[in-house]
Formats: sequence, C-alpha cells, structure tokens
Amino acid sequence: MPSAARLQAYQQIQQRQPVAVEASQPLATTWADDVFTLERMKGALPKAVFKSIQRSIRQGSKLDLSVADAVAQSMKEWATAHGALYYAHVFYPLTNLTAEKHDGFISPQSDGSAISEFSGKFLVQGEPDGSSFPNGGIRSTFEARGYTAWDVTSPAYLMRTPNGVTLCIPTVFVSWTGEALDKKTPLLRSNAAMDQQARRLLQLLGETEIAPVNSSCGAEQEYFLVDEAFAALRPDLRLAGRTLYGAPPAKGQQFDDHYFGAIPERVQVFMQDVEQQLYRLGIPAKTRHNEVAPGQFEIAPFHEAANVATDHQQLIMTVLRSTAKRHGFTCLLHEKPFAGVNGSGKHVNWSVGNTTQGNLLDPGDTPHQNLQFLLFCAAVIRGVHRFGPLMRTAIATASNDHRLGANEAPPAIISVYLGSQLEDVFSQIQSGSLSGSASKALMSLGIDTLPELNRDPGDRNRTSPFAFTGNRFEFRAVGSGQSVAGPLVVLNTILADSIVWVADQLEDGLKAGSSLEEAGFQVIKRTMDDHGAVVFGGDGYSSEWHHKAVEERGLENLRTTADALPVLHRPEIRELFERQGVLSPVELESRFEVYAEQYVLAIEVEARLALRLARTQVLPAVMAYQRTLTEVMLEQKHLRQPVTPEIPATIAEGIGIVSSRSTDLERAIKSLPESDPVAQMRYCAETLLPLMQVLRGAVDGLEELVDDNLWPLPTYEEMLFMR
Repeated sequence: MPSAARLQAYQQIQQRQPVAVEASQPLATTWADDVFTLERMKGALPKAVFKSIQRSIRQGSKLDLSVADAVAQSMKEWATAHGALYYAHVFYPLTNLTAEKHDGFISPQSDGSAISEFSGKFLVQGEPDGSSFPNGGIRSTFEARGYTAWDVTSPAYLMRTPNGVTLCIPTVFVSWTGEALDKKTPLLRSNAAMDQQARRLLQLLGETEIAPVNSSCGAEQEYFLVDEAFAALRPDLRLAGRTLYGAPPAKGQQFDDHYFGAIPERVQVFMQDVEQQLYRLGIPAKTRHNEVAPGQFEIAPFHEAANVATDHQQLIMTVLRSTAKRHGFTCLLHEKPFAGVNGSGKHVNWSVGNTTQGNLLDPGDTPHQNLQFLLFCAAVIRGVHRFGPLMRTAIATASNDHRLGANEAPPAIISVYLGSQLEDVFSQIQSGSLSGSASKALMSLGIDTLPELNRDPGDRNRTSPFAFTGNRFEFRAVGSGQSVAGPLVVLNTILADSIVWVADQLEDGLKAGSSLEEAGFQVIKRTMDDHGAVVFGGDGYSSEWHHKAVEERGLENLRTTADALPVLHRPEIRELFERQGVLSPVELESRFEVYAEQYVLAIEVEARLALRLARTQVLPAVMAYQRTLTEVMLEQKHLRQPVTPEIPATIAEGIGIVSSRSTDLERAIKSLPESDPVAQMRYCAETLLPLMQVLRGAVDGLEELVDDNLWPLPTYEEMLFMR
C-alpha cells in the first residue's frame, strides 16, 4: 500500500477521463488559421506594399520601413477581428525559452474615450529591459536599455489562451550598444553567411539563375508525460526537471514493448489537442508515436526554413507544456528525467537548398555523377572535422550531459556517418579511381501478396551524432529541452566557412586549366585526405571506437559541458564567427559566460534539492520504518521468536551513509568557487555531481527496503506506467 499522498494521487489518476477536445476539422479549414500569412497580407495590403514585403521575405532584400504603417494597420485589423486586445513582441533570449512583452492596442483619447491603435513604429521596434536577461556582461544592471526588432521573415500569429487572444510578432533582441542578446539574430546572420558562400560556389559550378539559399530544419521532439498528481509530489521534477532519486522498477524498457506501441487513449487525445493547435499556427506536425521508454513520446514536424522552424520549435514546446496541464499531465522536456531508461533528444534534420537548384544535399540516384552534391557534402565533412568540438559545445548543457554516450544517444565524440554508398563514393574519389555507386534495389519478402520494397543503398546508424539520412544530415545529439537555434547557427557557420575553402580551391583549379570535373574531384580528394578521419560508419558506442577516435584519428571526446564550453575561448572559434559575421568576440564571450553560469546554477540547484529531499523526506521516512522494525524485533525477543537482524542492520547502515553523504554534499555546496566560471564548472562536474550520485545510490537502495506506505516520493513504476 503506498503512502497516503501517493494513494490519493492513485485515486485521482484512476478517476481521470480523456479531456473533451474540439472535434477534428478538415485540415484545409484550420491550417494556419491563426497566422498572418502572405496570402492574408496580399488580400489586405496595397499591391506595392505587399510586393515590398514579399521581396524582403523571399529574396532577403532590405525591409522598406515606409511600408510598416500599412502592414501594422492590416495586422491589427486582422488580430482584433479575432478578439485580440494585446500584441506581444516575442523574442528568444539565451535561456532556451521564449520571452514576450505584451502591450495593449488601446490608445486613450483626449475626450476620455479609447480606440485601438497600432502603428508601424510599434510593429518594427519594441523596448524590453536589456539587463534583466542573461547577457554575459554586455549589459550591467544600471544599463537597462534593449530593443526588439520585427523579423519580417517569420510570420506573426495569434496565441489563444483561456484568458484571451494575443497577436504575437517574432522579433530579434539586441542591446542598446547593438550586440545580439538572443538566439535569433545569430541564426539570421549565419544563414546570410551560408547563402552568400553557397551562391558563390553555385556560380563556379556554372549556375546563372540562383535563388537565395536557405538552411532547413525538421526537429524530432521527444518528451515524457507524467500525471500531474505524481509530479506535484516530486519537488525534483518541479524544480530541476528530473528525478534526483528513484529506484529502477522491476520492469522498465527491457521488453522493447513501448516503442511504436499503441498510444494510450488519454495520451492520444492530448496529442490530437496539441496537433489541432499547431495546425492553426501553421506548424506542420507530421509524426507522432510512442518512444522507447515507458511514458515517452515524440512529435515531429515537416521540414521548414530554419528560422521559421526554430520559432515553430519554441512554439511546439510551449504548446506541449500548456496542453499537458489541461489534460492532467506534466510534460517533461529534460533530457534525462529518469535514470536507467532512455532520455529525450531533439534530432535536428538539417539541409540547405533553394528554389532553383533544389536541395543541395540531395545525392540523387547517381551520386558519383552529382558534382554539386559531392562538393557541398565535402564542405560539410570538412566543417565537422575542423569544428567538431564547436558542435559539441552547441549541445552542451547540464541536462544533456546525462544523456550523451548512453545506449540511447550518440557519444560526445563528433563524427560523420555517410552510409555505405556515399562512403564508397568518397573513398573511390580519394583513391583516384571513380567507377560508380551502389543503387537502390528491390527487396522481395517471399510472399506474393506483399509488394516488393525499395531497399536504400545505405543503412542508418543511430549511434552516430551526425548522420546522413538520404538528403539531409541528422544532428542526433541535440537535447530535447534546447532551442535548435544554437546548433543551426553552428552548422550554417561551419558550412559557410568550408564553402569558402572549397570555392577557393575550385577556382584555383579552374584558373590552372583543369576542367570543372577535374578541379572538383581534386577538391574532394584533398578534403578526404585532410578530413576523412571524421567519417565513421561503425558502432559509436563501442570502447574500440572511443579509443580509436581519440588516439588514432585525433578527434576530441568532450564528455561534459565543463569540458566543452571552454572551446568558445579558442582563437580559431573566435576567428570563425568573426570572419563569417555571425558573432563578434564580445557576443561570443557573452555566450560562454551565460552558458557557464547556467550549467553551474543547474547543478547547484540540483545539489540543494538532493540535500533537502534526503533530509526532509527520505530520512524521516526511513527512520520511521527503523522504529517500526525495532519494535517488531523487541516483540520477537519478548515472545522468544527468531529475530531477523539483517534488514534492520542494512537500514541502519543506509541511514548512516545518507546522513554522512548529506553532510559531505552540504560542505561541498558551500565550497563552490565564487568567481572563475571554468573552475566553477570543473568543481560541479568533478565534485558536486559525484557526491550527488553517491547519495542517490544510498537513497535508491533504501527505497527498495522501506515499507511502501512510508515512502513519500512517487516511484518510477508509478510515474512511468500509470496514466
């Protein structure tokens, strides 16, 4: 029998019914219904104004501020017709979260009346506090001014809540001195850098009509759902996002029976509710399914332009969390909320392309003849080899450290998986004798009533952190709670930088008299000679690979965030971002300061929580059970019955360990270095986390011994399997 609080949670859960949601409508009637789309702009704006906006969105041309008043008026009329009284500049500070500053359309008049008003001035620019957000020293407390600026390339939308409707306008966020304080500004800069260099390479390849090149993103969002009645009894889930204690259940995921299994009814209703909201917001949610761990699920949208996809990814996380509450769940986006079962990632499917040449990372049916693809792919390989540690830094958080390297996520060693077909093509070019490439084949299942299946020329590798998957690369190491902006900034920037080298080499070869094909293959050969060590098609989990990667291939294994973040101080990283115009040295340093502080604060909060839970919930419950056992033993002695001292002795030993390790942890928290962020991170990784792990081992051992009706914390079995 569970404790009284857990029993009450049981009863609440057993009485829950799926929440009634609006009946599904045809997609054509709901799609982007809450988005101020180009089509709506076209119908509301004068022709010249609409064409100006369209040029800015599709061609990246400079925004003509003279059209802002007309856009603001039509945007306000559309929003207020749907019940909006407020508008909000939405921006993305360095927290992985979304920030909003709400202002009313209201404009008081001199006669005491009020009207709705929204001018181009308020559309284009806002002014939140620049010093109250993480800024890494760019802004002091007394230097508060910061600005938001309208991002015309990401559409405005309506956010509906039980309290009303708000017009949301995606913006960038910068300081009064001009530095980026957000994640969107560097993403837009990185895409512009990649576009410029990609067009140059396409021109060298003979293309004359070249549309703007954009990166695309499709992020597979994994998450856990826990009933809110259980989550309310877990302070660690509420404040840290993960369980700091919890003995493994007898049954976890070892039967592989949850992955792609039947979705529980209550969860499916939740998913349908989420999807209906996303469709109204123009977010192309395409896939939903059970994930590997019990209680774990996934939602995956279709690919979109990277900037829009990033904004949509933030909205997906917001909608998941808010909708979960309505359905009696808590949505966990932490990368490792439960020890011993799979954690959650956010696989970022990334590619680059345009409307004239198409997907530049599509090999086609004959990749050995596709010079355009081979050169762009070679640029990716070179970029990953040169800047793999930076890619590791882009996914470095305290929470993601718990996930990387386990048998559920790629290792911290960044390598590239190409698949057998492409690996063979690049090997042939490197050897100087290109003969062809493997092609798709038909696979017969031996049953006449079943169709023959197309068999891809290459397999997939789930142990690779960066794998080619047909016409894109999948960055599998990104964490579930992260904004995808940071990883995309890095991928765009390293690609832009490598394209510069590829284009320079190709240009030199052409000037020397080589044909385009000869010069191109020579560039690819040199790329593989210098950077082929990063290509790996084997088991990324194996100890042999970890040894070979570091000792023989010279790749880095940055196991923790404390190892990874100092990469931002390397001269070659500073020069990379400055050279491509993505981040200034000041902006780059600010990100190191912010991310280091977030890492330290996250672990410090967890340590304090672990200490408090051990002393105020675990030890009282265990000591109560110890008193009961003592009374039973005394009664056994009185009745001259055999006494069984083993369990009481184990309990007493466990109490001693928890007490002493709690004291050790308390002292360690007080000894946290005060100033140097690198020393603080090292201390957290090498002192606090190991102490917390030892304390957890003792607590989890006691959980398996203590009377169930005394244990205060909902168990893994309850949280993972009851819904």
